[in-house]
Amino acid sequence: MTRLLVVGGGIAGTGAALALHKAGHDVAVYEAHPDSAEDIGAFLTLASNGMRALAEVDASAAVTSIGFPLTSMRVLDDTGAEIAQVPLGEAGTPHLRYRCVRRGDLNAALQAEVTGRGIGIRHDMRLVSVDDGPENGVTAHFADGTTATGDLLIGADGLSSTVRGLTAPDRRPVYSGQQVFYGYTRQAPPAARPETITMVRGSAVAFGYAVSPEGETYWFARVAGEPLAAADIEHAGPAHLRDLLLPLLGKDSTPAADLVAATSDDLMVTNATELPTGTPWRSGRTLLIGDAAHAASPATGQGASMALEDAVVLAKSLRDAPDTDTGLSLYETLRRPRVEHNVTVSGNISRGTHNPSERRPGGGAPTRPGDDELAGHLEWDTELRLPAT
Repeated sequence: MTRLLVVGGGIAGTGAALALHKAGHDVAVYEAHPDSAEDIGAFLTLASNGMRALAEVDASAAVTSIGFPLTSMRVLDDTGAEIAQVPLGEAGTPHLRYRCVRRGDLNAALQAEVTGRGIGIRHDMRLVSVDDGPENGVTAHFADGTTATGDLLIGADGLSSTVRGLTAPDRRPVYSGQQVFYGYTRQAPPAARPETITMVRGSAVAFGYAVSPEGETYWFARVAGEPLAAADIEHAGPAHLRDLLLPLLGKDSTPAADLVAATSDDLMVTNATELPTGTPWRSGRTLLIGDAAHAASPATGQGASMALEDAVVLAKSLRDAPDTDTGLSLYETLRRPRVEHNVTVSGNISRGTHNPSERRPGGGAPTRPGDDELAGHLEWDTELRLPAT
């Protein structure tokens, strides 16, 4: 395989480009958005597993230069009392620490890393159709009339994936039960701890916040209820969004209401959605990865990290398998149980039907399928093989 087309220049697409290029493939990235600032209003956390994937494609520095680290999590109840504090991930290893970043900044940093390695990335390239010929590879057709042909097309174009719409049109995102608000304010809660994300178990709202080294508070709120209409999301101003949240937060004695009240223009809302498990990932010479294949609600905070895992495991699967079809089968066998478990757990949290996952002997974080094998799956110099049956 020599020529790979990546549709989507977000986290999954740039991660895949970096990994596939490292594995020796000729890669080109096609991004529909005219620049790198897509979703600049929202922020996310990259967990240690996502940071490990970045390290394996030599991209740690690109990400640790933006955002700020998170080394611990504390939990407050609805009275504001602290009920738990635990370390986050691999806090003792600087390049594997959780990192809080704005999505637009992360997109820009990863796209700059792709460009810096000589990988082509073209913006304003909206995919309209795909031709998968029997002998001459797969051809992408774009709205400007141009085409691109390769040996494999990777759909990394996110939740509203055009590639998925062409290859699995009956699989669409569904509402997972919560509206999610994001905001920023220069106000920091009293005695806010550095490098700590605070999760608030409110009586009506699940709230979380972290304070940057510059004193800016990044916060989110998850509210159960019916989905907001698209027009309400598009046209709702900050004042209206504050009015939706404050009555719910005002019932509790936590910093949440004050943080929302102090937020001026930097406020947005979205409906949390997910893809049904069992969504087909492969169609001929086309493969879906990241949110295009297994979007989860944001409750577990694993979407970006799972996409970066996808990128490394895909590149290694194609590298280590004797042929492309076997490589894609290896990739799906290794990835599907893990990412679909995340979709299910995250959705259950959003719908309020969450049951705690099985915990490791002696305590520790809940387990996910593949946790024990993950380091080996991501380690670049380790060969990937099908699990023993």
